[in-house]
Amino acid sequence: MSDDGKQRVSARELTFTSVLLGVALAVVFGAANAYLGLRVGLTVSASIPAAVVSMGVFRFLFRKDSILENNMVQTIGSAGESLAAGMIFTMPAVFLWAGEGICAAPGAIPLTLVALSGGVLGALFMLPLRRSIVASDDPELAFPEGTACAAILRAGAKGGAGAGTVFAGFGLAMALQFAVAGLKATASCVAAPLRFLRGELGFDVSAALVGVGYVVGPKIAAALFAGSFLGWMALIPALAQWGGPEVRALYDAGGAAAVWSSHVRYVGAGAIATGGFIALARNLPAFVRAFCAVLRAWRPADAASDARDRDLPGWTIPAGVGGVVLFMAASPAVPCGFGGAALMAAFGFFFAAVSARMVAVVGSSNNPVSGMAIATLVVASLAFKAFGVAGAAGMTAAMFVGAVTCVVAAMAGDMAQDLRTGRLVGATPWKQQVGELIGAVAASLAIGGVLHLLHRAWGFGGAEIPAPQATLMKLVVEGVMGGDLPWRLLATGAALAAAMAALRLPVTSFAIGLYLPIGINGTILLGGLARWLCARGRAAAPDAGASRGTLFAAGLVAGEGTCGLVLACLALAGGSLALPRGLGIWGGVAALALVLGALAFAARTAVPTEDAGR
Repeated sequence: MSDDGKQRVSARELTFTSVLLGVALAVVFGAANAYLGLRVGLTVSASIPAAVVSMGVFRFLFRKDSILENNMVQTIGSAGESLAAGMIFTMPAVFLWAGEGICAAPGAIPLTLVALSGGVLGALFMLPLRRSIVASDDPELAFPEGTACAAILRAGAKGGAGAGTVFAGFGLAMALQFAVAGLKATASCVAAPLRFLRGELGFDVSAALVGVGYVVGPKIAAALFAGSFLGWMALIPALAQWGGPEVRALYDAGGAAAVWSSHVRYVGAGAIATGGFIALARNLPAFVRAFCAVLRAWRPADAASDARDRDLPGWTIPAGVGGVVLFMAASPAVPCGFGGAALMAAFGFFFAAVSARMVAVVGSSNNPVSGMAIATLVVASLAFKAFGVAGAAGMTAAMFVGAVTCVVAAMAGDMAQDLRTGRLVGATPWKQQVGELIGAVAASLAIGGVLHLLHRAWGFGGAEIPAPQATLMKLVVEGVMGGDLPWRLLATGAALAAAMAALRLPVTSFAIGLYLPIGINGTILLGGLARWLCARGRAAAPDAGASRGTLFAAGLVAGEGTCGLVLACLALAGGSLALPRGLGIWGGVAALALVLGALAFAARTAVPTEDAGR
């Protein structure tokens, strides 16, 4: 501290410390979101948690306030989450095909190249879009997450940053996950089979799922649970009663879970695919308007008169994009060829422009990345099939193209929000763009190892990591290529999704809930209800409490994801820490009550005025 007892204030931006901390958070939040996304098909934005952690580290470790360095940390750190989302939505499908003997599992090098290519292309495609989207004064472009993150950064420069709230959630989730999955001290699921209905209710003992429910809110959490409730309390009983002797025998042997695995999850997959197409169709006019608006307003990045409004040099765009396309076309590790690489670039630029504008209007949480990926996979599969590249070769090539495009769209949307945050706090655009590239490189070097670690420990498509989005992408490609699929079950899911759309209900959330086990969505519902109840009892200062609760929930997600990676390493090493006797179901109930109580306490704790950004 200085002599007057105040923190030192730094105006530096792209420093060694900010880069190092940003890279560390990119790897941690990227890995944690990969684990979470493979479990529930959703990821949680890392921008605000990364900013809060950065403020805490700079204040208490380096004894200084540095809003620009904190902004750089969240810029680099959030790149890991967006890159992980694009990868886990697509590439596990190739692992699933490898398990069926269709192709070989991708190695760490191809996964790294796919992630790196998508991350770099997403960052480069945003360079010519910054002035027309991020720097626009159009009131429609509100940038919800970017504006909120800027408010938190400015508030942190005035007072407490709330980093302790994130770390408290992180520690609690780490401890709980280690006790449940490592020590086996409690049951991992509190389930109640309803034999008289031939259904089942359940709640997974998971701090991360409680955190997800709190972050997404009661409406989305309720839609997720509604899908599960329909599947486990209506479809499974109906199939067990009238599905024929084979289904009845399956139910008698394995219970409701066996019928879900063999039948209901295909209904859910059909609903997810249809929901993606419906979302794409609904947003198609907005997509076209967004892309046309970008083309009308676009102008090359030139040397701005204000040094703090400069982008990276314009030559980096054709040089970087051309280099990535040629490398992907020539690399034997990525089976897509020049045509596939050209598709990556074409779809990548279109969806980068669309994604950037969409997140500016509706926010990152509502960015239909999976719908864009589905559209890319359909076109890529048809293109490869038309040119005679079918079978395993065509399916894997299409999935690689879809993976890169998915990463590009996710990366571009995240970068648009980060650049808006930087604009609001006075950051330098070209330095943030360098930070995004650094974050993409760091996260891509880690994501391949993370995917291999999780697959070798538990296997994609299993109970631990069902990989719902990747399973959907797999079914889409197989369907286009003419694979043998249970079309009646898929059609049933499509009809349910169409009915939900006609009723103006959240189709995608309902469909994901139908696909996932009820225990996952039951716990997410608990988190959503916790947010609803806390909001009702916090009429005085809703924004402050919601912010504190969201930070604690983000810590829960990161903590459990990190512990999951540690336990995966132990599983591969053959080690076991399981206790000879646990607390069973009542221990699981107590653990969930502890997490919900801690979350409610964090959400209702008074936040200083400067923390709330007032």
